Amino acid sequence: MVSSLKGRDFLSLADYSREELLFIIETARVLKERFYSGERIIPLLPGRHLAMIFEKPSTRTRISFETAMRELGGDALYLNWRDLQLGRGETIEDTARVLSRYVDGVMARVYEHDKLVRLAEYSSVPVINGLSDLLHPAQALSDIYTIMEKKGRDISRLRIVFIGDGRDNVLHSLLLGIGILGGKLVISSPKGYDPDPMVVEWFEEKAAPNGGSYEIIRDPYEAVKGADVVYTDVWVSMGQEGVREKKIRDLEPYRVTVELMKLAKPGAVFMHCLPAHRGEEVVDEVIDGPWSIVWEQAENRKHVQKAILALLIP
Repeated sequence: MVSSLKGRDFLSLADYSREELLFIIETARVLKERFYSGERIIPLLPGRHLAMIFEKPSTRTRISFETAMRELGGDALYLNWRDLQLGRGETIEDTARVLSRYVDGVMARVYEHDKLVRLAEYSSVPVINGLSDLLHPAQALSDIYTIMEKKGRDISRLRIVFIGDGRDNVLHSLLLGIGILGGKLVISSPKGYDPDPMVVEWFEEKAAPNGGSYEIIRDPYEAVKGADVVYTDVWVSMGQEGVREKKIRDLEPYRVTVELMKLAKPGAVFMHCLPAHRGEEVVDEVIDGPWSIVWEQAENRKHVQKAILALLIP
């Protein structure tokens, strides 16, 4: 039983137990249900302020967190990294101390994961990972919620397949979240693109004891056979432009096509966290086709993040 998550940081799904993740997911379900019943504003955080720091630009992260906070009766402040004193050399530690005097929570979208760790260490208010190069827990938990919405709460019976770059930040968080909830993730990626060893270590510590597992299958056509869920992400993320040509060449066999999706189980769904580079990791006929649930997936960012905010911010 979960009593309270107030004051907790949200840097990695590995920081949360199975029961706590399910508690957040159930809270998101209730909040989404209330939203569609006509209760657009649920004042769980009146007078609270969320600072949103963006070192990386964003569409979904910014809008979903901002609308989520306002629908909870609070306010969200957009802060561009370059416009803050951070962009002029002020330390993360000093910024954390100052922001803690002004706001009730901080969401940050950064490059290096260590920046979030340092921000959380020196902040007296909850710090939420809006994305780092290593992890994207808010996205992954929203994706898991969406899978449960479409396929049922028992994800241990599902074949969930991620195709593409196994070092992807969303993949890392999906691996942890699905594993902690007792599910299995199949990863189809070329050699040299396996998950970060640190994330694998966290998986063995936090997910394996709950019955979680993963398997790497190099052949995407073999991996996707009988899949309930097929997931992919962009091959070249922000900051990786210098290796773009190599990554596209290495990952070209892992493009999600109609032919690939036809090998999945009848009723299978296709997922992508967006933005998509159409024609690279996925073709139009799939992302716009009958398998796709990417738009519901994008919407659920708001509902799950609303739950995270409501449960963590004091």
